[in-house]
Amino acid sequence: MNKEINIVKFIIDFDSTFISIEALDELCLIALKKNPDRKRILGKFRELTNLGMEGKILFSESLDARIKLLDAGKEHIDTLVKLLSRKISGSVKRNKNFFRKYGRNIYIISGGFKEIILPVVTKYLVPEENVFANTFTFGEDGKINGFDKKNPLSQSNGKIKLLKKLGLEGTLYVLGDGYTDYELKKEGIAHKFFAFTENIERQIVTENADHITPSMDEFLYLNKLPMSISYPKNRIKVLLLENIHPDAFEIFKSEGYQIETLTKSLNETELSRKIKDVSILGIRSKTHISEDVLKNAERLISIGAFCIGTNQIDLNTCLKRGVAVFNAPFSNTRSVVELALAEIIILMRNIVDKSNSLHRGIWDKSSAGSYEIRGKKIGIIGYGKIGSQLSVLAEDLGMEVYYYDVLDKLALGNAKKCNTLKELLKKSDIVTVHIDGSRSNTDFIGETEFRQMKSGVIFLNLSRGHVVDINALGKNIKNGKVKGASIDVFPYEPLANDEKFISGLQNLPNVILTPHIGGSTEEAQKNIGNFVPFKIIDFINSGNTFYSVNFPELQLPVLQNAHRLIHIHENVPGILAHINNTLAGHNINIAGQYLKTNDLVGYVITDIAKKYDPAVISDLKNIPHTIKFRILY
Repeated sequence: MNKEINIVKFIIDFDSTFISIEALDELCLIALKKNPDRKRILGKFRELTNLGMEGKILFSESLDARIKLLDAGKEHIDTLVKLLSRKISGSVKRNKNFFRKYGRNIYIISGGFKEIILPVVTKYLVPEENVFANTFTFGEDGKINGFDKKNPLSQSNGKIKLLKKLGLEGTLYVLGDGYTDYELKKEGIAHKFFAFTENIERQIVTENADHITPSMDEFLYLNKLPMSISYPKNRIKVLLLENIHPDAFEIFKSEGYQIETLTKSLNETELSRKIKDVSILGIRSKTHISEDVLKNAERLISIGAFCIGTNQIDLNTCLKRGVAVFNAPFSNTRSVVELALAEIIILMRNIVDKSNSLHRGIWDKSSAGSYEIRGKKIGIIGYGKIGSQLSVLAEDLGMEVYYYDVLDKLALGNAKKCNTLKELLKKSDIVTVHIDGSRSNTDFIGETEFRQMKSGVIFLNLSRGHVVDINALGKNIKNGKVKGASIDVFPYEPLANDEKFISGLQNLPNVILTPHIGGSTEEAQKNIGNFVPFKIIDFINSGNTFYSVNFPELQLPVLQNAHRLIHIHENVPGILAHINNTLAGHNINIAGQYLKTNDLVGYVITDIAKKYDPAVISDLKNIPHTIKFRILY
């Protein structure tokens, strides 16, 4: 710590800063537990708290009015203290060592009450003599009947009066969430005011702050003080596109990240502009991540594909730039399979046309052209996660299952493998496509394949739009070769719900068109919204790449009592030796090391002791062929 920092005094508020809640509000809630009028009283109490914190009424007025509403005693205070020990602000708790190390320079100054505050902050080794707050007065029955009105902190401008009286020397930095904290800077007593917004954000406070600090990490980072983590989480910006499930937002928010959400996808120009300061990008199937977009992604660490497919992402360019991509390979499988089965039954019964006729007033009660699915032959193209699960359920419904896959896949149940696509097409009454969306699969099903199918076949595509030649499909529906079709994906799909959809398949008989909703169920989107964020967070926090679709997969032990060095480099010989020679040159022992490579990159994780020469970091970053370097602690 340098000389300038040595003379800095840190003035820190308690309520909604050191702790995540307003202590007096919680005391009121505890005391009113059995009061039938508790909702009204608590609402009034919290209103008074906010008015005082925002400077809309005098703090003394707010405090006096709240104490009159309070019906609490010493036993309620004891209960509250136990609660507050679990309600320390997350970033404060994470940086407990800062309080321990610099406690003599830390002053807790609060309009709250010492009986509540002292038992909490002294556990963080803040000296008792550095804690200034109001004090309750009690009646003979142990009930709170008021407070010491001679205490300057009970009065308007109380913090100003107290600090003038204390006459603290040196530079004073104030960290708090209330208007009374800002007033210390306004009066010229404090040198800087940092608005703490981790728990609550008050506009009148933030607009007057020298710095807005969403966490204690940010405060320490700004002032070049030691932190428990390597980088403030609030500086990690997340952009979520395409109406991703709100659970993802909440997970990233709880981690402390800065988040922006959009309900639509962005085109290449828009995304290139938007992505410049984004660290985590979340997309679904409509957003395309090209090499040109990635050239503008200066801070991008990871992309989350909140779906199964990743063909919309240039995975190799991501890899070359050190960007790990994660998807949700299992989360919406059931939803897609259920939709496929439902559509097969609807098409076999010609339900769509019969329903449309009835809407026009035509009563067509006929069994002609209407069939059960039991005993029918279903041909599944692509026997991956979706195709294989569809195989099992289709067999359970009495269907005879055939499948074709370019890879050698083990048959489930009584499914029969076809050695060629042509073999499957000739046998199947129903053909359903579940292959990946790689560009090599463009027009995988075209005029030739439709000619090889049975006359009167039912056809489904729930994979990707470009794998089927839409013109050929339309032609074969019109000539009767295809009796019915269900298409969920299209070569071009609107970027947003307000864009008009146009297709040559519109208004054809016994055709179901759905707007890429195979995985769009509440259950699937919730599962995806939970799965992908945790994989990304695990990668950022620990370096784990398990389930990444483009990175070498490493599942790492928990980081303990060490700093973790993450080195991503081009896969050329000698890099690991270079890394270890660099560490040895700085007399650094390796506590643990993990390496995984693929054709393009090498991924090295090295755990070292916390004390080391900082110059080693620059040396590691400058190793030839380095793509990206990070430190975790």
